[in-house]
Amino acid sequence: MHELVNTAQSQAWNGDEGRHWSDHHDRWNAVNEGFDEPLLAAAGIGPEDRVLDVGCGTGQTTRLAARTAARGSALGLDLSGPMLDRARGLAAEEGLGNIGFEQGDAQVHPLPGAAFDVALSRFGIMFFADPAAAFGNIARALRPGGRLAFVCVADPARCEWAQVYGAASAALPSPPQASGASAGPGMFSLADPVVVREVLTKAGFDGVRTEAVDALGNFGRDADAAAEHLLGSGPGRHLVELLGSAGDGDGASRVRAALSAALTPYEQEPGVLMRTGAWLVTAVRR
Repeated sequence: MHELVNTAQSQAWNGDEGRHWSDHHDRWNAVNEGFDEPLLAAAGIGPEDRVLDVGCGTGQTTRLAARTAARGSALGLDLSGPMLDRARGLAAEEGLGNIGFEQGDAQVHPLPGAAFDVALSRFGIMFFADPAAAFGNIARALRPGGRLAFVCVADPARCEWAQVYGAASAALPSPPQASGASAGPGMFSLADPVVVREVLTKAGFDGVRTEAVDALGNFGRDADAAAEHLLGSGPGRHLVELLGSAGDGDGASRVRAALSAALTPYEQEPGVLMRTGAWLVTAVRR
């Protein structure tokens, strides 16, 4: 990997978090794939376009972009080695020859100038330590008039899974503080459209638009399965760690039970379905 400045996120996504998302990529895609159609429609990828997928993870959106840009190309960029290993394997299984993946920090990665027609991201752009630097780097990689389209998580009140974490946290003995929206790196860092517009304008984009979108995601076959899955995610592990630091040696079992109870109201015939509220953001590189 080239120069790295977003060290905290690199440690997370090359550690437990990255391995969890890589090992369970199919389940996380079932959570987020409802945003693929509006994202790709907003990106407007043509058959000869050169596409950059930022924070590509295990590469589902990169592969979709590569198939759409059949005579062009798609490059996925991500901090996470484990997730990129999975992305390369899945692309090879699908026989995609116009796709590539690079491990790098979007804030400083040496992307070629004006080399892409479209940059997109599905929830991969909320974790920048310096969003203006990252989007500035992405802007320089786009040709003048190149398009940017991404989805980012909106306010926690629009995300049912965030409410589940909050309910589970409140049900625990000596409940830890649930985290909400934040201006720092994290899933809610771009929850405010005003912040999004300011960051993108500063980074070199015009015509910034934000549109509210939401989608149901399937988190597991039942509440117990969904609880086990979420227990391995960053917020789930964080609750366990907080209980452990408070002297609770059975933190994992307590968090699992609290999550399962909070997830039960969302059980339906297909599985545990919860809604994610997001912003669909589009802009043009000036």
